[in-house]
Amino acid sequence: MRTTLTLDDDVAAKLRAEARRAGRPFRDVVNDTLRRGLASRRAISSRQNFTIEPRDLGNLRPGLSLDNIAEMIEQIEGSLHR
Repeated sequence: MRTTLTLDDDVAAKLRAEARRAGRPFRDVVNDTLRRGLASRRAISSRQNFTIEPRDLGNLRPGLSLDNIAEMIEQIEGSLHR
């Protein structure tokens, strides 16, 4: 199918550079790039949602709290942990 497509200057430059680098016609590079982009959009939408399952961390040593992790690491490892 023949159609007119208006490309941003930076996109057109990248496509022309890829066509030169690959030694392929500009039209083929544009079509392949669009196919890959459309296929990756489908792959992203078909992914399952990531879920986090909470786990009990057990009892902490007295005086330690998970509310401030940096402070807890400093208490356990000392001030030179960085």
